[in-house]
Amino acid sequence: MPRLGQVGKKDAHPYAAAVYSMLFGDRDPVEQPGTDAGTPGNWWTVFALVPDAFDHTSAGFQFYRSPERKLSPRLRELGQTRAGWAVGSQFVFSQHCKAMRDAGFTDEQVRAIPSWSVADCWSPAERAVLAYTDALVLQHGRTADGVFDALREHLSDEEILEFTYVTATYAMHATMSRALRLEFDDVDDPVQERPDSRGNFSGLDVMAAADTENPA
Repeated sequence: MPRLGQVGKKDAHPYAAAVYSMLFGDRDPVEQPGTDAGTPGNWWTVFALVPDAFDHTSAGFQFYRSPERKLSPRLRELGQTRAGWAVGSQFVFSQHCKAMRDAGFTDEQVRAIPSWSVADCWSPAERAVLAYTDALVLQHGRTADGVFDALREHLSDEEILEFTYVTATYAMHATMSRALRLEFDDVDDPVQERPDSRGNFSGLDVMAAADTENPA
């Protein structure tokens, strides 16, 4: 379950209620979760806790889908997908893998996202975009001049600004999804202590067993 509360259909503010109807039909998404996209849908019900946060983030979705954008949907989705993988968000990565295919990328390219730097299925523009995405997400914006110069060979200033804004926004969404355990990011941390072969967690027990098995 998400770490925060959720807003049901009857308590949703007007815009959230309209989105609920579009995504969930007549169902209350808290009582009967699930979207046609295969997600639980709790990103929406948690964000509805703060109506203007819900509206603000929804406006961000409208921004990047606007016909006014100069940035191509292909490059936009490439950045969003790599950002999801780099942050470690199963939700953002999974959703945008599908969006990459819709934008015309091949299955080979989708599978190559985790290892893009050693894959030969990318155009020079796509490689520049992927390198810049890693600078934005993994290096927190620190971008080498060589990466930026390569980007400018293929994108205008306006396209670079749009790409930077959208990709950084999705890095934020991926981070929040993990922190709040939303959607496919509602998973336990895989990095946990494991017991020894006897089911023990005590270091002293392990040391005692080692002394018994290997006497001086």
